[in-house]
Amino acid sequence: MNILFVGAHPDDIEIYAGGTAALYARAGHKVFFCVATNGNAGSSTLPPDEIAAIRRGEAQRGADVIGAELIWLDFEDEFLFDTRETRLAFIEAFRQADPDVAFCHSRQDYNPDHSISGMIVDECVHMAGIPNIRTASAPTAKEKIPHVYFMDTPAGVGFEPEIYVDITTSLDTKVKMVKAHESQDGWMKDIFGYELEAFLEVPARFRGLQAGCPMAEAFRPSYRWGRMFLEHDLPVSQKSGIPAPREQRSDNS
Repeated sequence: MNILFVGAHPDDIEIYAGGTAALYARAGHKVFFCVATNGNAGSSTLPPDEIAAIRRGEAQRGADVIGAELIWLDFEDEFLFDTRETRLAFIEAFRQADPDVAFCHSRQDYNPDHSISGMIVDECVHMAGIPNIRTASAPTAKEKIPHVYFMDTPAGVGFEPEIYVDITTSLDTKVKMVKAHESQDGWMKDIFGYELEAFLEVPARFRGLQAGCPMAEAFRPSYRWGRMFLEHDLPVSQKSGIPAPREQRSDNS
């Protein structure tokens, strides 16, 4: 399967769904990281162009940890808006990734870039298959609209999970991915009083307590007409990886 993760900023995917992404990659699926903004506001000391270049390199190194393909949309940090230009950029990303499953931010997150990127994914992922919407890539040809899952929020504030992924065996990989974003430790401490590490083990143990496993990431499916599903193509925390796609399972599975 093709799995698309969409984050508003460099490091968002790794923080909120890195363990899940690592499990997909471990199971042999093609993983894409789409980053909407360039992170050019993410420093107290460096000018926008310089920190944006640093953060693009960090995003690439984070994706490289699991062999994910990076799609860089390069919108300005903290100024992501739902416009025609933005939708076309997202639709082009959907066509490049051609996902079976897509992950995005909650539509009610703490940061407007998070909420708006999540809304655009949720509203527009099906538009990748519409021929009269023209972008650089051809329309997708999948019969089914991708499953969409909203990722957790910082510290789980205002987010009620419906489904969990056990990341006990992939937390170390998640930590390695997040550590690729070394420029953000100081920035997060400046604005929130916490380093990036605070967004890793503590939330994973909290969600694991809810899910009945040592470490977990939490999600909520986006159900709507044309995107209803009875089963979830989510990874499992064993070396065997993810269950086979529905069309490959026997009647007894």
